Order: sequence, then structure tokens, then C-alpha cells
Amino acid sequence: MHETERLAVTRSFCAPIAVLIATVLTLPVLAQSAPKLIPAPRELHTTTLLPFTSATIVFDAPASPQTTIPSAEDLFTAQDLTQALSADGVHVAPCTGAHCLSIALYTSDSPQAKHLLSENNLAITPAMHDEGYVLITHAPDPGDPREARTAFLIADTPIGRFYAAQTLKQLVEQTPAGTSLWTAIIRDWPAMKYRGVDDDLSRGPFPTLAFQKHQIQVFAAYKVNLYSPYFEHTLQYAADPLAAPPGSSLTRAESQELAAFAAQYHITIVPEQEAFGHLHHILQYEKYSGLAETPHGHVLAPGEPGTQPLIYSWFSQIAQDFPSPFLHVGADETFELGTGRTKTDVDKRGLGPVYADFLTQIHTTLSPLHRKLLFWGDVATSSPSAIAHLPKDMIAVPWIYWHLDNYDPNIIPFKDAGIETWVAPGDANWSEVYPVGKLALDNIQGFVEAGQRLGSTGELLTVWNDDGEGLFNQDWFGVLFGAAAGWQPGPAPIAPYEHAFARLFFGDTSGKIEQAQQELILTEDNISPEDEAFWVDPWSPAGQRIAAKLRPKLHDGRLHAEHALELIQQARAANPNLKESAALDAMELGARRLDLTAMKFQLSDEMTQAYTRAYALAHPSTGKPSELDLTNIREFLYSLSSNNGRCQDLRDAYSSLKTLYTQSWLAENRPYWLGNVQVRYDLQIEMWTKRGQTINDLINTWQDKKVMPTPAEAGLPPAPPQP
Repeated sequence: MHETERLAVTRSFCAPIAVLIATVLTLPVLAQSAPKLIPAPRELHTTTLLPFTSATIVFDAPASPQTTIPSAEDLFTAQDLTQALSADGVHVAPCTGAHCLSIALYTSDSPQAKHLLSENNLAITPAMHDEGYVLITHAPDPGDPREARTAFLIADTPIGRFYAAQTLKQLVEQTPAGTSLWTAIIRDWPAMKYRGVDDDLSRGPFPTLAFQKHQIQVFAAYKVNLYSPYFEHTLQYAADPLAAPPGSSLTRAESQELAAFAAQYHITIVPEQEAFGHLHHILQYEKYSGLAETPHGHVLAPGEPGTQPLIYSWFSQIAQDFPSPFLHVGADETFELGTGRTKTDVDKRGLGPVYADFLTQIHTTLSPLHRKLLFWGDVATSSPSAIAHLPKDMIAVPWIYWHLDNYDPNIIPFKDAGIETWVAPGDANWSEVYPVGKLALDNIQGFVEAGQRLGSTGELLTVWNDDGEGLFNQDWFGVLFGAAAGWQPGPAPIAPYEHAFARLFFGDTSGKIEQAQQELILTEDNISPEDEAFWVDPWSPAGQRIAAKLRPKLHDGRLHAEHALELIQQARAANPNLKESAALDAMELGARRLDLTAMKFQLSDEMTQAYTRAYALAHPSTGKPSELDLTNIREFLYSLSSNNGRCQDLRDAYSSLKTLYTQSWLAENRPYWLGNVQVRYDLQIEMWTKRGQTINDLINTWQDKKVMPTPAEAGLPPAPPQP
């Protein structure tokens, strides 16, 4: 560490404690009328931007020599701010005494804070106590150049000051005059107490510990306070080591390290271990065969004596490794219940009571751990009669991942039963080559608003990897809107968020990444982002059905995808130091996969049309092709397979994307499971290589014998209708 970058804490009874020292330039610069902030603060008054080159962080003067100030939490906030300012090019230097900006972290009951709040007619209300803050930044007074200029971060708690610091980071912008700071007065506090992200770690990609730490840092920067990793079989248990796959599971040491890391950022890890359904990867082992509803199935069988000891074994370790007040037991989509061991009981008593009894037993089994249990709330629609029989001190998490005109019926049954709720919208990323941004933002906005209005205390934005291909670096656009929606009161406005996302997350001031995101949304209006469309053979019956639906919009869709690629490349060329380069790579990958989806169907149509025309020319009514016909036949056939043939185009495209996909995968995930995705690219490469070889053989046969099979005999689908 450079000597001027060290945190040098000097105790003084009469003066603040200097941590970093800085000088501020006082010339205002012209810019936009207000800063872009995520989440948007409740109260925001801004004036202008001030360029500055360095910064200092100071704390309250201690109330007495025995008082320990600053706290460990505030020192961490100072360190976090230091790192962010350094990344923005802010220079650390000794204070010159004139125009010196200090960033002051004040407790709300300190004399300095009370004076500032009174002077500005501001107050810290009870609603602001836990996480709220006041942030004040002043422009220098031209009449008194010696007066120090300070950004004041005032809150009742260290968490509030930490969140004030996250907002302060976003008030720093890059302008033609250099790094600049908005002058502002902000009062802010969250609408929902719990704001989290549920991340699927059980169906393919499993992040590195380093990437999980990066996720936590980004979550915290946008005021997320919960991280819920989803486990079916990918958490290693000392008492049950069989199911966790080597290379794709979290060790106890990693769990403890991650929990401690997150705590610094005021994020609570709420581990979710499925304890009812979604357990196939465990129940496939013979050791657990006596506990399954059906042989090697998905659901634990209520009533089997070994189920509760197994559940307690899991969660007692989880409780030791993750010091959270919550445990998530899953209990969703128990579709097999009543089809095997419990069929007689379900036939006699009904599905709802059997479900409720088992969930109640889990609650009783885990009660010695003194944690509040979360469970997925799809029971509200699948077995609403079960709700009345559930323990009232659990938290129901109803989930809806699509647009509804009215989300209330998914929440009200629990509310009426006196059960606390968190709402769980979705990022619309599963089984998609790129998350469906428009759907995700609509779902998040509507469901979170309903939750706030009906008294839900939390939000858990979900990211799923059902297809085993999901890249979290493609999910940030939806995930951070979830952060905004949970913090902001009422329906979170979408347009301001879209305008702010690229500048804050990527550090892009050109507007091109924002445009690229919009181009991808337009792409998905024209080209199906579903995995099926990307992987399907366009010559197959399923491929032909998809082609018929997509064909009218393929041209426009490709133009949007390719414009997104150009915009990303232009933004990178204009600023090689954009943030989150791996996420930008993943965004570019999404655009290329969407473009290839459309190109595949276009080239398939071109191949069938070319071969159909070649076949017609090879069998003229006169009985013998002309010399011109022979030339055209050759060119038509070469358009299918040659150095520039369509088969080779598709082979090369899938090969290129395999490389790019692999790079994006390894930027965030452990190698385990990657081969299961790479082989899908390999199969595409092999298929188009073989088809190219088949066409080459057909061309040679035609040249030698002037014999050509029909399009159907050659394996091609019927030619599409001509426009």
C-alpha cells in the first residue's frame, strides 16, 4: 500500500479524526440537472457538480477519552469509500488548508450532527432509525476560500452511515472537468425491511468464492441486505457427505468465510436448503431410498421416521456456519406428494393437510435452533386450505415470475392467516439465452408494489438456473432493479432506473450501454430468447414450427442485436476503463447468441430455397439443364456448403460462441458442469459439419453423374413460403 493511502487515525477530543486527506477544486461544471441514483432516495435536493481531485474521511469527536470512536463498522465504511474513490481516480494527498473537502461520518446524536440537522431543518425520524440517513454536501463559499467543505453522512446506526456512503459514491461522476461531486441534501430510508437476492446454486453453474464476494459487494452498494444461496445438494455436510458433488459445492470453511465477509457489508446470508421437494440429487442415492416419496424421486415422504433427523442434521450445521436469524426450508413444488408412500394418507385426508403437517413437523424439529423459518408460498394457489394449519411464526415467500394484473391473491391468504410474507419476483433468466428484461422489470415492479401495500416485510428477487446455463453476469439489470424496488416506496419507476443503470453499474457516461440494453429488449421482442430456439435444429419439425412464428421478425431482430453489439464496442473504445468488464462480456455474449438464433433460421431458409431451386433446374421440363442452368446449380449448391457455405457459417458461429461462453462461465463459476453446456455447442458444430460434408458428397455426385436427390431425400425441410 502507498504510504499516502494508509488509514492514519489520530484521536483528538476537539477535532474530527482524519482518515484520508484531500483537496477540492471549486469551479462548478455544467452537467445534467440531477444525479442518477439507484435506489432513488425519498428526498433529494441537488444543485450543481463540483470537480475534485482528492478526499478525506473524518468522524465524530469522541464524547469522552474513554469512548471508542470510530466504530469498527464506521472504519469499514471509510475503507469501502476509500476503495471506491480511488477507483474513480480520486487522489490522496495532504490537506493544503484551503478548499479542503472532508467526508464526515456523524452519529445523529452528536453535537455536530444535531447542529447540521437543525441548521437545515432536517430530522431523523423513527422510520429512519435502523437504516435511514441524512446526506448533506455543500458547495464551497466563494467569499471564504479558507472554509473547509464537507459531505456529512448522518445516521442513528452504522448501517445508516454505510448506506449514506453508498449514495455518496453515486454522487461522484466523471465530467469533462474531471471527477466531480454533486452538492445535495438527501433524506432516505427503505420501504421494506428485508431486500434480498435468491441465487440458484444447485442446477449447473456454481460460483467461485471470489465471485460470491463480488456479488455481495455489489449488492451492498445498492442497499441489498440479504443474500440467499439456494441449495439442494451443493452444500457440504459433515454428517452427510455423499451427495455434494466435488468441485461444485460449498465447504464449511467457505460458508463461514462468506458469512463473515457479508457481515462487513451489512448483508445477512439466509441459506436455503430444500427440506421437502427438489431433492432428487440426494434421493437418487440408495442410502436415502427409504426416505423418498417415489423411488429416486424428488420429494421426501412425510411420515418416514428418518426424514426429520436428516433435516435437523442439515440445518443444525447451517445454523452454526451462517449466523442468520432466518433459515429457508424451501418446500415448494412438492408435485410427487401423494403419488407414492403417502398416497393412502393423501387420499384419506387431502393434499393440503398432509403438506401442512410435514411443514409443521419441520418447524418443530428445527425449533431448538431458534431461527425463523422461510418457506415458498406457492401453497397459496396449490393448497390454500393448508395455510390455516401452518405455524404463525413462519415467513411465507409467495413467488410469481410473470405479469399479473393483480398480485394480491398470492399474498392475502397468508396475511389473513397472520403469517408474515416476503414477495419473490423473478429475473426472467431461466431457460433463456439472455434474461427477458421487459418481463423482469414489469414483474418486479408489480409484485413488490403489491407486497409493500399489503404489508410484506421483505422482497427476495430470484435468479434460477433450470437449464444449467445461466450466467449471473447477465442478471445484473434485473437484480439491481429488484434492489431499487425493495428500497423505494410504491411502484418503482422503470424509466429512471433504465437511465441510471449503465452509468452506475458500468460507469458508462456515453449513453451507449444504456442504448445497447434497450436494443436487447427490442431484440427479444423480435427473436425468441428461449434456449429451445437457440439449440433447436431448424430442419426438425420443432425447428420448423418455431421458424414459422419467428420468420416475419428475424430481420428486424438481428438489426437490433447487431446494433447492441456495435454500441457495446463503441462504448468500450471510448472508455477502456469501464467497470464490470466480465458483465459487459456476458451482455455481448447474449447479443451474439440472440443474433445467431435468428441467423440460423434465416440460413436454414436460404439453404432449403437454394436446394429447391437447384433441384428444379436439374430437372427441367426439356429434360436437360442448359449451360446457364448448370452454372446456377453449382452456385446454389456451393451456397449450402463451401468455404462460404451456410453450413460452415453455422458451424463457425457455434464454435465461436462456445469459446466466448466458456470465458464468461469461468469469469464467475467453477469449472464443474461447464462440460454439460460445452457439449451442446459441440453437437451443433458436429451437426453442421456433417451436413456440410453430406452436401459436399451430393455436389460431387451431381458433378460426376448429374444425379441429385429430392430435397426431402437430402434431409432438408420444405422450402418456406415466398414473401
